[in-house]
Amino acid sequence: MTENDYLIAWGLYAFAALGCLLVWMRLTRWTWRWLREPLRLLMAVLLLSPTIVDPVQEKFAPAVAITALDLAFKVGNNAWRAVSDLFMYGMIAFGVYLLFVLIRWPIERSAKERRLRNEAAQAAAKAAEVEEDQPFGDAGNGRYGRAPAAGTPLNTRVEPRL
Repeated sequence: MTENDYLIAWGLYAFAALGCLLVWMRLTRWTWRWLREPLRLLMAVLLLSPTIVDPVQEKFAPAVAITALDLAFKVGNNAWRAVSDLFMYGMIAFGVYLLFVLIRWPIERSAKERRLRNEAAQAAAKAAEVEEDQPFGDAGNGRYGRAPAAGTPLNTRVEPRL
């Protein structure tokens, strides 16, 4: 296998792995966010983590493929190395994800509190705003036993609104 064939094979695998990752993201989009994100990260680790196959020539292969081939056909002794590489990349990825979550959590909590405060302030402002339900205002209130609004003379003529 020449160097060019090796790079073409990795390019094809990367293209296929990204396609599988996009399908996985589509399949997991309906789930709860705190379940969806770790599942997507796990699939990315499984699909995108390499393991060394030939230390002399520095040839790498996808760790999940090496594990599956070694376990299914019992052709090599790279399965434990591939599993340990998968575990190592998984630990690193989930550690970085945990750090990201610990940074994101207080920011989202304060944003939620700020949004609730803004909604409460808007609701209070809307409740304080007086809306007039009667299209003709206080027409005739003084004549029929109800007191007119403060500052309105008793003989005010109200024209209909258009």
